[in-house]
Amino acid sequence: MIKFGPSGNGEAFYSLGYKHTEEAAGYCKNLGLDCYEYSFGRGIMLSEGKAQTIGQAFKESDIEISVHAPYFINFANPADEAAQKSYNYVLSSAKFLKLFGGKRVVFHPAAQGKATREEAVQKTADRLKILRDYIYLNNFDDLYFCPETMGKIAQIGTLEEVVGFCKIDKIFLPAIDFGHINAREQGSLKTAEDYKSRLEYMISELGYERVKHFHVHFSKIMYGGKGEIKHLTFEDMQYGPEFEPLAVALKQLKLEPYIVSESAGTQAEDAVEMKRVYSSVDI
Repeated sequence: MIKFGPSGNGEAFYSLGYKHTEEAAGYCKNLGLDCYEYSFGRGIMLSEGKAQTIGQAFKESDIEISVHAPYFINFANPADEAAQKSYNYVLSSAKFLKLFGGKRVVFHPAAQGKATREEAVQKTADRLKILRDYIYLNNFDDLYFCPETMGKIAQIGTLEEVVGFCKIDKIFLPAIDFGHINAREQGSLKTAEDYKSRLEYMISELGYERVKHFHVHFSKIMYGGKGEIKHLTFEDMQYGPEFEPLAVALKQLKLEPYIVSESAGTQAEDAVEMKRVYSSVDI
């Protein structure tokens, strides 16, 4: 089943007097949503007990939970000490994901830095092979680890790069942020065919079964010459991308991903809108 949900809690959640992540489970259920992404973006500042309480709330509401690992991860950093920190960020995220009862860890792969593109991508791939070994050693291989497509030109994370990383092992599942792709490619996603060509490329490289339930981030994003500037809401009419053409492409290809709204402050409402649009699309 395709799933829709927000990344974290938006403005409406707090304006209604809610304060705690446990309350987000019922909030999402009442909106008719199916999933929720918890962000460790600024670091993991949570007790194990709290994580178990959050996990129980989401289990009772039948809302699937994923996590976003800290933003500090950079597997292309030339320093081995920095790489070790990146391994630990991913593994700690996985530990708390298990306490939540979830299955997916999303992470940013790397930044290019002063290396050539080719060098940075190769360094990232080499480090992801080491990460894979750590994942198996820690018995986290029942989870999915999702390298994300990135929105800034200087970041490692084109669609092709992410697909290449996912070829390393079956534990890696692509996290495709269509807002990021649109931003780094200066507004490339307009038609269902634009989306379909990317999805068919993924299927040709990774196989239909691996791509069927891939991870999606979606939002409209302001961009400039260097790519992503900031996340917007569905109210924006200038930048895009639009969700309906993606919904058409997903239905045509019979794909059922886990779709997370990353709109700026209206993520739950825009997740509801995506679910409505998807349901209304007739192919």
